Amino acid sequence: MLRAVHTAATGMEAMQTNLDNVANNLANVNTTAYKKSNAEFQDLYYQTIREPGSQVSADAVSPTGVQVGVGVKTASVHKNFEQGAAKTTGEPLDLLIDGDGFFTVTKENGEPAYTRDGSFKVDAQGRMMSSSGLLISPAITVPPGTASVSIAPTGLVEAKDSEGRTNQIGQIELVNFINPAGLKSVGGNLYQISDASGAPAQGNPGTAGLGMIAQGKLEASNVNVVNEMVNMIQAQRAYEFNSKVMQAADQMLQVSNNVLK
Repeated sequence: MLRAVHTAATGMEAMQTNLDNVANNLANVNTTAYKKSNAEFQDLYYQTIREPGSQVSADAVSPTGVQVGVGVKTASVHKNFEQGAAKTTGEPLDLLIDGDGFFTVTKENGEPAYTRDGSFKVDAQGRMMSSSGLLISPAITVPPGTASVSIAPTGLVEAKDSEGRTNQIGQIELVNFINPAGLKSVGGNLYQISDASGAPAQGNPGTAGLGMIAQGKLEASNVNVVNEMVNMIQAQRAYEFNSKVMQAADQMLQVSNNVLK
């Protein structure tokens, strides 16, 4: 019975993690370029009372063993980088990556970070940056007197002045990773590299497997509300079932104690 209590406790803890993950997905259903997280679980070690195939008599072996598991653990909570739907905004500096890849921005401490949130702005000096004020890398500056900015699917950035003259002012580059799910989420729609993600491979949009750029659009969250609601109900029910197991084990312990008295 004590083992049942421990096993049920691991189940409740795992379902709490599952519900926390579902809550975060639903909270970010309208976050630009948010990637939903999926929780995965594994069973824990087993107490082996009898090995499968062990000798049970002089001329026979057991076709099965006796192994009792002791619960579950959270094996992984990883990002699903399936592309979200396109939202048309009409803003010239709103960029969507149609395909694989990430924009590179530079954090305040000089370290690079990566994002699929293409809602860019310009500051008082014309420098192109993210909504949170992080400069895009390579740096792009919109010159004074610019009437409009056009960004080609290949990332070429051109500025047109009031007299209709067009000048190339920069090139947007994208990066990709061998294992994007291994990136470390740091908040603010940003990711950083880890030993699991591998090093970034940089290139122009449309080359080396990188996606193309769509101007005037943003990527929506890839959270499916219906699926998350189903996951929430499943987690809630599993949590309740494990709590019932703890209650049943406690009642059985009480019976055992009463017998021994």
